Amino acid sequence: MNLDISQDNLYLLLPSKVSRISEMLSDDNNTDIVTAIKQVYSSPLYKRLEQEETKTWHLGPVALYQDFLGEVQTV
Repeated sequence: MNLDISQDNLYLLLPSKVSRISEMLSDDNNTDIVTAIKQVYSSPLYKRLEQEETKTWHLGPVALYQDFLGEVQTV
């Protein structure tokens, strides 16, 4: 069994990461989960997250959420 993360299998990790970030966003902003999911998927964070070479996928959901919030505040 191959346990290495590569660009070819990274997509398997992304839904759980996006789900948790979206859940925190929804709770903090008192918004519906669908809106939060759309915000995460359209963010610069997600662009980095889907690229294996950035290693952003190593981060936990809280760190990813903090990165997301930092991006939103700078826009």
